[in-house]
Parts: sequence; C-alpha cells; structure tokens
Amino acid sequence: MTSTFPNISISTERLVLRPLDEDDVPALAEMMNDEQVAAWTDVPQPFTEAGARHWITAYAPAERTSGRGLDLAVTEFLTQRLVGVIQLTKTDWHIRATELSYIVAPWARGEGYASEAALATAQWLFGDQKFERIELRTAADNTASQQVAQKIGCISEGVLRNACIAHVRTEAGTWADMRTDFIVWSLLPEDLEGAGEELAGSDGFTSWN
Repeated sequence: MTSTFPNISISTERLVLRPLDEDDVPALAEMMNDEQVAAWTDVPQPFTEAGARHWITAYAPAERTSGRGLDLAVTEFLTQRLVGVIQLTKTDWHIRATELSYIVAPWARGEGYASEAALATAQWLFGDQKFERIELRTAADNTASQQVAQKIGCISEGVLRNACIAHVRTEAGTWADMRTDFIVWSLLPEDLEGAGEELAGSDGFTSWN
C-alpha cells in the first residue's frame, strides 16, 4: 500500500482542487491575512508573500512526500481564481485516517465552497485512497466551520477542553492568544450516503485524475 498521497486534481461542479502553484503566491498571501483566518488558525501574522512561497515550494511538497498530509489549492472552475485551501494532516497510513481542514478566502464565503471542496476530498479519500476515517477539529466558537462539518455528514464525537488556541485583537491592534475548546468531528465512508446529492447533485463530486 502506498504511504504518500499522489499529486492529484479533483474536479467538482464549480471547483478544481489541485496542487498549490507559485502563481498562487499573491492570492494565498492575501487570503491568509484575513481577520477570520488570523483568528482561527496559527498562521503567522502578517502573512507575507515570502511565507506563501515557502508554503508552496517547501512545506507542502515535504508534507506530501513524507506521507504526513496533502495541501490542495481550491480554485473556481470558470475563473481559476483561488477560493481557498484544503489540508490533510496527521495522516496515519496504518489505520487509513487523516485530519481535514479548510480555509476559504473572504470574498468566496457564503457560497458553499468549503463544503463542496471538503466533500469532494472526502469522497476521493474514501473511494480512491481507501481511507476509513477523516477527523475534523473546529474551535468551539467557530460556527461557520462547524456548519461545514455538519453539511458534509460529520458526526460530533465530543469536546477537547481547553485544547485550542484562537486569537483576538487587542486594543493596541495586535493579536493575543485566547484558549478555547476543540469540537472533534469524524467522517466515515458510510456517513457520506446522500451528502453529495444534498449539496450539489449526485454527479457533482466524481471526477479526479
């Protein structure tokens, strides 16, 4: 059995998920400087184009070749504009399990792109890669991320108390750490039944190469 993810391109009705490319540097840097991204992730702030280039040319390839995970650019099918990023991390090839997370650019929120991309990734993992478990962790107050988990069929398994570091703006305009809970979600192959039809039709998430 393989212990690394392939360089993959996944097509949905509206999106193409593909490896990050150096052409994504400006859009990736802009997206990662968004207030919501800064609040709910540990991405360094401010996030520079040099940081984006390192992510694309060094970090992401190392994650894939080491077998730890996979980073995918999420782009609009028609415009090729960068919508967001899907990440797979903490991959365990023995039990065929991985942790999935998603970031969406502020201009693209509210369109269902995170759910569409996450569901397509899950279907590829379960179908092509024969995975048996996907885990998601959402901060207790990050309701938008929790809604994505629910939409794709995830089951809430419980709370990791005080396990998450979020960030808040101080009066001085800097960022300060704020400790909160993680909600743990899981997705198994049988949980996907009907999820694709609910989001975008039965043939919306079936093309990968």
